[in-house]
Amino acid sequence: MNLFLVTLFAILGIIWGSNFIYMKMAAVYIDPMQVVFYRVLFGFIPVFLYAIYKNTIKLEHLKYSFHFFIMSLFAAVIYYYGFVKGSSLLLSGIAGALSGSVPLFSFLVASIFLKEEKITKLASIGVIVGFIGIILISGVINEDIEGSNLEGILAIVIGSLSVGASFIYAKKFITPLKIKAAALVTYQLGFALIILLLITDLEGINYIWNDFHSAIGMVLGLGLLGTGVAFIGYYYLIEKLGALKASSITYIPPVVALFIGFFIVGENIKLLDFIATAFIFIGVFLINKRKA
Repeated sequence: MNLFLVTLFAILGIIWGSNFIYMKMAAVYIDPMQVVFYRVLFGFIPVFLYAIYKNTIKLEHLKYSFHFFIMSLFAAVIYYYGFVKGSSLLLSGIAGALSGSVPLFSFLVASIFLKEEKITKLASIGVIVGFIGIILISGVINEDIEGSNLEGILAIVIGSLSVGASFIYAKKFITPLKIKAAALVTYQLGFALIILLLITDLEGINYIWNDFHSAIGMVLGLGLLGTGVAFIGYYYLIEKLGALKASSITYIPPVVALFIGFFIVGENIKLLDFIATAFIFIGVFLINKRKA
């Protein structure tokens, strides 16, 4: 990779890794679903403008609205809600570390629904090792575990499973449509925004503006950068590097989230949590290794 691509790779990893502390901060003032609504709203704006600039939005694409609707659920509404809910209940570093499990769930869904995806011995070991990491970081082996911890873990797992399923759905139904990435993300976020307008209780949604740092983190960190600009940058990486190399960016956000949680915010992240994160990384590495 040239210097620009390396820099973009690192910037995207940092942006996505910092999202977890922003989600946790915002969820103090408003409901998780309201956080998701704002994230999608402010993420949609730069993506829509970019798609207009690239002239990729076509009226004829509306015939595929059902697929865009499904993708908006898997890759936005459920995914974002699970991560915001989990971040509100867990330490931000732990929530970020758990997000590294997305490739595990993506592989499991692919092995069930895609005939060409075979479960090899190496991949099976990777799944087992990865889930050992999830179990360790969940705290179920700790006698002092709190109920909210399990609820938060489950929320992150559901979010990870949802976005993992979106990759498989996209590969099977969206990729063959040959629609430009800028347009696809615009439709995905646009449909998600419509869904969220219908299901989000807007009462008290403006409380977030009472705290400047939380509001800026949500609008700029989660929305404009973490959703809008990051999507554009990620698909640029896919175009230049290919999907497999670009997907290795999933290793960066959990590390960034742990670093922010432990060193900057001062969260009580224990050695076992770092070990568990390493297990998740090893599991993901083994799953990806089978493709090499």
